[in-house]
Amino acid sequence: MNISPKEAVFNKIKEYGRIIIFRHKRPDGDAVGSTKGLREILRESYPEKEILLINNDFSDYLSFLGGEDDPRDDEFFKDALAIVIDTATVERISNPQYALCREVIKIDHHINNEPYGDIMWVEEKRSSASEMIADFYLTFNSELKINKEAAKYIYTGMITDSGRFRFASTSGETLRIAGMLLDIGIDIDTIHANLYMREFHTLKFQAYVYNQLKITENGVVYLHVTREMQDMFSLSYEDASASVSYMESIKNSLIWLAFIDNEDGSTRVRLRSRFVTINSIAEKYHGGGHACASGATVYSEEEMASLIADADAHLKEYKSENEGWL
Repeated sequence: MNISPKEAVFNKIKEYGRIIIFRHKRPDGDAVGSTKGLREILRESYPEKEILLINNDFSDYLSFLGGEDDPRDDEFFKDALAIVIDTATVERISNPQYALCREVIKIDHHINNEPYGDIMWVEEKRSSASEMIADFYLTFNSELKINKEAAKYIYTGMITDSGRFRFASTSGETLRIAGMLLDIGIDIDTIHANLYMREFHTLKFQAYVYNQLKITENGVVYLHVTREMQDMFSLSYEDASASVSYMESIKNSLIWLAFIDNEDGSTRVRLRSRFVTINSIAEKYHGGGHACASGATVYSEEEMASLIADADAHLKEYKSENEGWL
């Protein structure tokens, strides 16, 4: 009998006594919210099982959600089930020990260009992986249990990845699921304060950024956040990356790019767009993602210039063939 990927995930979870959850490097709200949310649901539902969340990095921005589990040696993983969430490609998985586990499950909402794992549950049209975890609970709530902590994690992941329910991936189902989480009694005032209150130095950086923006002939707005700039304003990686949102409300600009210099000499690129599909550009430059929100990496000024030029040509073509954009 054929079963859905979601049901296959549920059945596999019931088989294992030890389950280890993984996410992507440089975690965002969805990566943290979905993984911590699933860990909490499974611990609440199966107290006899060992459910851990083990990764190799951390996000200061999301520290209000608490930490993860301590590292373990390789032997610990060999009889475990790995669940990797919100991670499109294996190279982005934060902890390579996932590969030591007996079986691997992929749960993701990105375009599935790189299939991996023994079971894959991928829904590209979902607003977030956190929404998928909430849907997982709702599908099997005759056996699964949820509490306020799990709801807090999942709601945080949903609002961050959906732009507070503004992005096109937000559906009626997204809002119905959010309503279910609110009914559990989560404290949204505290969640929003932790996510969106700004330190004074980041506001000074934002003011500085507006004098550094550049725009191409066809309306691609871009910004290069150098290491010197990060040091000048004492920016965390999250602070620097947030600069992509400063460009989202400029008329006639349907694509905006933030280039963030890394300590290793590479430059992380955050690509965002309105109406225009941009993930194909990200894929050309060592990345990928959603239709209107992607990430990439460039390794030289020449690659940076090439990406900008590709984005400008792409936007020119879009504007010539479409109407109704702002």
